[in-house]
Amino acid sequence: MFCVGDKVVYPMYGAGVIEEIQEKEIDGKKCLYYSMLIPVGNLKLTVSVAKAEGVGVRRVASSSEVMDTINNVGPIDMPSNWNDRYKDNVARIKTGELKKVVEVFKTLIYREREKSLSSVEKKMLSNTKQIILSEIILSQDIDKPEAEKILYNTTQTKATA
Repeated sequence: MFCVGDKVVYPMYGAGVIEEIQEKEIDGKKCLYYSMLIPVGNLKLTVSVAKAEGVGVRRVASSSEVMDTINNVGPIDMPSNWNDRYKDNVARIKTGELKKVVEVFKTLIYREREKSLSSVEKKMLSNTKQIILSEIILSQDIDKPEAEKILYNTTQTKATA
């Protein structure tokens, strides 16, 4: 079980901080819920303590793990059909694993440089960027502009290598 103040990642939304654990009664049944704030986008989420693990809520990775992942994970081969590519990418993002989110992000970045992205893929690129930024921010204890510099540098150095 997580505690108030713990930094966690909620798949599809990104990293945040548990602000409180509260008991709520729904349909006559009392359950505990995490209330968390995701700083990128100032989003508040509530998730059942009992279901948190099942939906993939996990602790924010350590500073070194985050940096290792964004520096060493690159783009992956994706289907040429955009619909198949979209399904694969959504499945990767839903895992909540930083490595898979970075793979999707970098694959879309490099694809965008070669070909234009569909509006759906542009939105996915923006979403994955926000998810990654939120984990960088919380793991490194830095602000969004600094996190963006880190992420930008990793995509630039891999593109020119």
